[in-house]
Amino acid sequence: MSVNLTTLSNGFRIVTESMPGLQSAAIGIWVMAGARHERPEQNGIAHYLEHMAFKGTARRNALDIAEAIENVGGYINAYTSREVTAYYARVLKDDVPLALDVVADILRNPVFDVAEIEIERGVILQEIGQALDTPDDIIFDWLQEKAYPDHPLGRAILGAEERVRGFGRADLTGFVAEHYRPGQMVLSAAGAVDHDALVKAAEALFADMEPGAVPAAPLARFEGGESRSVKALEQAHFALAFESPNYADPAIHAAQIYATALGGSMSSRLFQEVREKRGLCYTIYAQAGAYADTGMMTIYAGTSGEQVQGLAEITVDEMKRAADDMRPDEIERARAQMKAGLLMGLESPSNRAERLARMIQIWGRVPGLEEVVEKIDAVSLSDVRDLAETIASRAPAALALYGPVESAPTLEALQTRRAA
Repeated sequence: MSVNLTTLSNGFRIVTESMPGLQSAAIGIWVMAGARHERPEQNGIAHYLEHMAFKGTARRNALDIAEAIENVGGYINAYTSREVTAYYARVLKDDVPLALDVVADILRNPVFDVAEIEIERGVILQEIGQALDTPDDIIFDWLQEKAYPDHPLGRAILGAEERVRGFGRADLTGFVAEHYRPGQMVLSAAGAVDHDALVKAAEALFADMEPGAVPAAPLARFEGGESRSVKALEQAHFALAFESPNYADPAIHAAQIYATALGGSMSSRLFQEVREKRGLCYTIYAQAGAYADTGMMTIYAGTSGEQVQGLAEITVDEMKRAADDMRPDEIERARAQMKAGLLMGLESPSNRAERLARMIQIWGRVPGLEEVVEKIDAVSLSDVRDLAETIASRAPAALALYGPVESAPTLEALQTRRAA
């Protein structure tokens, strides 16, 4: 398998990875314009724009877009994250030119019909309502808000209902004009793809785009705080977060190994201690997320109102204990899980295309798998223990609670327990 990268004169990048033996390909465009690039009054516009991309272009109506891909057995979709909006398709190899044409069309020629904007407004408001009715979704928005108050990273990707109700065509076109520049875009494809053919097609579709500067996203600062919403639910939802390395920090691999060993699998410390030994919950996990300039290690669990205090206290205790007695075999198991997850995931062309795009956006290049594995292998026991000690005792923290959480400890109480 080989990775090829070409940059057009206007800054538009094309990255591909051929996967011999496959009869299909994943292809898409990743745009560095997500929720963190919105001004306060724009909160939710990046996600709204993603929805509107499929509602019609100068050449195709909404049904034409769907049928163009589905008539050849493929699928097309999109997503918005805090740092990226992606538009992608999966098709058989002979239909790659068609998929690129459709994706380019929805990006370059959206009509933003006023009637369709109103229809999609209703869809997005339903999506917001669904999130509000899903405790183990909405709690992470509240956690994010407390971690990064008064910052775009702390705002919900879907946006606030009052903002979504007020968006119009000018808001959509304005965000596109500000952020959808060729230098912010990466065309990524993996599977049965021909790099030279894609470059030629991309030149015809994107070379006329004018380069230009985009507004810089404000630097993030993890501040922390507590959100508590008491409601008569079956479960008490508990989410705890700590500042951790950003994705360019050399410590990111230690953070990922630590999160895996702490709560990333059935053999992890939190799963074994909280669920298997004490039966305090059905679900508990830890994960290390990262952004361009900050990171966030998150622990989530769902339990009963009567047991949420004990669960929270045991979680803090296990974090502290990990800083003192994390064992070599735990590190090796977490390391093996990370490497296996990486390699297994990359057997999918969709996952490979996404990785290619994100690596280009982060590093400007695609590190080889051998390089990534070497960095994972280089993480030592002392690296993990040092990072665990920092997170357990000194890192800024945020807490979100939802449900029958009257008896749950406050963030201040957990901070005192961390310092004890």
